[in-house]
This record gives sequence, C-alpha cells and structure tokens, in this order.
Amino acid sequence: MRLAILTDIHANREAFEAVLQDLAARKIDRLVFLGDIVGYGPDPGWCIDKVAELVAQGAVAVRGNHDRAVGVPDGALNTNARRVIDWTVNQLSVPQKMFLADLPLTHEDDDILFVHASANDPAGWIYVTNESRARPSFIVSEARVILVGHVHKPHLYSCDRTGRVMGHEVPQGHPVPLLRSRRWLGVVGSVGQPRDGSSLSGYAILDKRANELTFRRVGYDSATTARKVRAAGLPEALAARLIRGE
Repeated sequence: MRLAILTDIHANREAFEAVLQDLAARKIDRLVFLGDIVGYGPDPGWCIDKVAELVAQGAVAVRGNHDRAVGVPDGALNTNARRVIDWTVNQLSVPQKMFLADLPLTHEDDDILFVHASANDPAGWIYVTNESRARPSFIVSEARVILVGHVHKPHLYSCDRTGRVMGHEVPQGHPVPLLRSRRWLGVVGSVGQPRDGSSLSGYAILDKRANELTFRRVGYDSATTARKVRAAGLPEALAARLIRGE
C-alpha cells in the first residue's frame, strides 16, 4: 500500500491542488493529512471541504494546532497566526468548524503512527527539530514509523536498538529505505507554507510494501495565493513568505 502524506496545507488552495494533481499521476492507495488544514492562508473553507470529501472517500486526517485554535483560543499562537485564525473563524460554516473539532489527535495504521506535532505530547504542539526533540517520541511510542508535520521543514530521524537517535539527510524525489533494524520518525514538509528556503510545496509518499519513504516537492502558483492573502486583508508578511519559502 502506498500512502500520500500531506500536512500543513494552511488554507492554500493553489498548493493543495498542485499536490493533488501531482498525486493523480502516481499510484496512491490512501491519503493521510497530518493537520493544520487552516491558518495563514486565504481559502480555509475550500480546503476543509476538500479534505472532508477525501476523508469520506477513505482518507485519514488528524488535527493540528491551527485546526484546534478555530474552536479553542490558543494563546501560544503568534500575533499574525492569531489574527488569521480570528479571520478564519468568520469564514467558516458550522459544519466546517465541526469537521475540524472532530478530528483526532493521532491515528495508528499497523506499526505506523500519524500525529501533527510529536508522539510524546500530541496536544503540546512540540516542534521536532533535532535529535533531542525526536527522542521522546521514540520513547513513548512503540510505532516503527512515526510521521509528523508542524515544522514546515522536512526532516528524518532514526532510532537504533540501543535508543540512539540520529538525523539523516532528506533527498528530494528519491526513496529512502526504512531499514527494519531501526525505527523512524519523518517530519513531512508543508503543502501550503514551506519554510526551508524553497517555495515549492512539500509532501511525502510512504510505500509500505517496499518499506520506503519519498519526500517530494511540487511547484504551484504562489503569486496567486499571495495576492489572495493581501486581498483578504491578512498580514503582508504571510504573503511575502509564500514567495520566499521561509
């Protein structure tokens, strides 16, 4: 089975559509969404409806911190993020808000765990940015493969039988063998707001049969999304970062 892993769409319709179009040319058995469907971007309603449609067709989705913030005030969000969430709330219908509220924090599929931020504290919204921050997820979870988002930058970590955690390079477009002598944690890049210096949308494909994880990048019309951010009266910094990928 081949799983397409998408995370941090952040109400970016153009990026989301570009990734779905890229996936149409590949053999994918199931879509998995790792949270933050909304936040930062100008098309929250459309993105929620699309994810809901795909979930109804068999996709899996978990909740991110921006999704939660639509229904529960989150003082941890920065000023721009809070401003967009306040705007987003007024753009959404009751069913759309209920869809976000009903999303689980985690989902397990055999020996794979899906969560937005970290396995050790799914509701704590911890950023897994290095080996020390990846280690607690390996300690708490027995999953062989843990897939997360939240960071907006792709990363890959492994844990050997002694508990040693190592970071690994993330080659784009080339399958990474997930050796069974180790356990793995993959941080999937953002669909709608990449922050690694590239404006290209990011996602990943997990091939369960081949036991491989492939990180992919896809170009999209970020200029159009940026114009829509400005037209909605959202912070200029959020439009500019789409172009710069930071």
